[in-house]
Amino acid sequence: MENIALVTGFVPFGGGTINPSERVALALDGEHFGKTRVVARILPVEFAGLETRVSSLIEELQPSLVLSFGLAQGEPTVRLERVAVNLADYSIPDNAGAFLKDAPVVQEDRAALFSTLPLRRMEQRLLESGIPATLSTTAGTYLCNATLYAFLRELRDRAPDTPCGFIHLPYLPEQSASALLRLQRERTADRMSKYEFASMHLDTMIQAARLMLDVCLT
Repeated sequence: MENIALVTGFVPFGGGTINPSERVALALDGEHFGKTRVVARILPVEFAGLETRVSSLIEELQPSLVLSFGLAQGEPTVRLERVAVNLADYSIPDNAGAFLKDAPVVQEDRAALFSTLPLRRMEQRLLESGIPATLSTTAGTYLCNATLYAFLRELRDRAPDTPCGFIHLPYLPEQSASALLRLQRERTADRMSKYEFASMHLDTMIQAARLMLDVCLT
């Protein structure tokens, strides 16, 4: 019987036209790791309907692994998230215009849920392969965190042995270049930290995703 590894990414948000998590997820779609086939799904950057979307994906695919990807502006490494908090507190509206403050992801549930991926082994595999990677104790309070929390909660109640977690990716080089050009026009680039424009090539991100899947599935 074929197993399914669900890999998710997001559409662009915040006025952007690119989201590397979408490109990484789609690049992996249909690949096989032993008897496990990767199925990619691209999620909207919208809080409304999140629980229903997550529940429907788990019901449809019954995955043996859930690995979600998102974008972290200014992040210089592949960032492996350890924990999701039950809090939605936005710095920008989502793509549907919702601008949540101090809201729970799920009403009357745990304050936090922990990733069930082998994060330390994943980190070491990436570093040994020459890809910068770090463990992180905060997935933020935007849709990335909310999605991780929703998946962990759904699997806790439905399939508690299914590994699940979230990975933040850096900007692509073209995103950093575009941001720097915009700030040059606005004459504010000299006041920005160089780390806010850290980037990573798409091929490196895809390689990192394959390595992490290999660790999780073998």
